Amino acid sequence: MPLNTKELSKLEQQIQKFMPFNEQEEHDKAILLKWFESGSDILTRENEIAHLTASAWVVSPDKKSVLMAYHNIYHSWAWLGGHADGDADLHHVAQKEVMEESGLTHVKFLSDEPFSIEILSVDGHMKKGHYVSTHLHLNVTYLMEADPKDAVQNRPEENSAVAWIRVDQIAEKSTEPWFVEHVYAKLCEKMQVKFRGRLSDLKFSEKGLK
Repeated sequence: MPLNTKELSKLEQQIQKFMPFNEQEEHDKAILLKWFESGSDILTRENEIAHLTASAWVVSPDKKSVLMAYHNIYHSWAWLGGHADGDADLHHVAQKEVMEESGLTHVKFLSDEPFSIEILSVDGHMKKGHYVSTHLHLNVTYLMEADPKDAVQNRPEENSAVAWIRVDQIAEKSTEPWFVEHVYAKLCEKMQVKFRGRLSDLKFSEKGLK
């Protein structure tokens, strides 16, 4: 796929306008913008050090459940998402990945703007018979909504199950403590702020979500 400099410039502008929620987002935003300014190819996996990814935090209409998949590589329940692979329209990438990984045919964005940003480390692993070295995902997350009544289906090459998980059960289901503490908890806190007053029964503590 040819690189779309117009879309890449649009994404950079969105990141520039993004208002950090906490210190993590403040630091990661600054580093992410440095990658944009570097002129490096961050759109494809040919950059084996760092490249762009898009994730989706897909919530139910009552905002009390999140659609997650049991990831084959990480052996954990995790959010949905994937690599840009040359597509600078991460909004489109996030939607495509949700549909491919979950089998959903309908999902809506609650905002067209990024919901959160993260720079994530990925440990070395085997994929399709080849070793992938430890690297960084320059990640942009979008907030979406779907109906739990709609049918879902796993994608065997990516995950072994797809399910709606209650927010207060994410810490129990995920086997990645760092993600629970630094990413999933943050996303739930941001939902608390965005939907103030509607999620009063879902709280976060140092031990996880409860």
